[in-house]
Amino acid sequence: MKIKTPHIIFLISALFIFQNSFASPQVPDYLIYKNDTIPIYNLILEKYLKENQNSDKGRLFGLSFREGSTPNCWRGYQAVYVIKNDSIFLENIFDHGELYSLFGKKNIIDSNSISISKTKMKSIFKDKIKSGRVFIDWLKEDISIRNGSLLRWDGIFHKIFEQEILFRVKNGIVTNVKKIENYIDEQENINRRYRAPTSTILFEELKKMDWKKLDKHDCSEEYTIVIGKKGKVTGVSMTAYKEDEIDEMWDRKEYNFCIKNILKGLKNLEFDIIKRKGKRISEKIYLELWYEEKTGNLENWTN
Repeated sequence: MKIKTPHIIFLISALFIFQNSFASPQVPDYLIYKNDTIPIYNLILEKYLKENQNSDKGRLFGLSFREGSTPNCWRGYQAVYVIKNDSIFLENIFDHGELYSLFGKKNIIDSNSISISKTKMKSIFKDKIKSGRVFIDWLKEDISIRNGSLLRWDGIFHKIFEQEILFRVKNGIVTNVKKIENYIDEQENINRRYRAPTSTILFEELKKMDWKKLDKHDCSEEYTIVIGKKGKVTGVSMTAYKEDEIDEMWDRKEYNFCIKNILKGLKNLEFDIIKRKGKRISEKIYLELWYEEKTGNLENWTN
């Protein structure tokens, strides 16, 4: 049996999948496409570096990128890519802070920064450099750029927009370019756009339940609520425990009782659909649930 909490309250919080509350928002890389310079949130160069770096505590290929890192640029650099003749190339690698002179209001190209960038690229890629660029032959996944309003942000780097331009890529070659929609607005379903109060909606639905009757067991705990690809709640679990840890902290019958009843309380909700790169995705919402024994109610201490 789980130890009862003497004074019980209901707290609530919501986070997007992949979010780390201890990290800072990160500056983007950039893609030059049809004479436009566009911020992108695809860690193309970082994936290459992680696959090929040596074990020298982050000093990549003898370069001190990480030493130039800041809270809002942990990778220590910003990369610039360009699409030319249906191929994606790495154009430059700049230290964080240098891009203002390139893409800021002054729009001035610092020749010294360019020279340093090319030296870094030469140290990493050596004979892979052709005409001052590196063909990104390691890229085998789609990339997307903004073409509408912000839909989701993990609070650090990754962003999803309601409308995007999607580049289908195979080994660095762009095989197709198309506009995509990442949000399906169903008239009778619940709004899930950016900053929509999804967690509050879940709380209000759970609040309707007869918690006095359900107080057979103390279900006070932090829960992970999964809204599935079709907009329905498809799963509930206790956030703090892995499957093999549940029996150490809970009586399995009590655990199943709590999970079953929270899932039952949310089963009638239907949300709008969210996509990433045009494909439906699931989303996790975190709720810290505590029951107020004196009143027999749930309380939301967030607001």
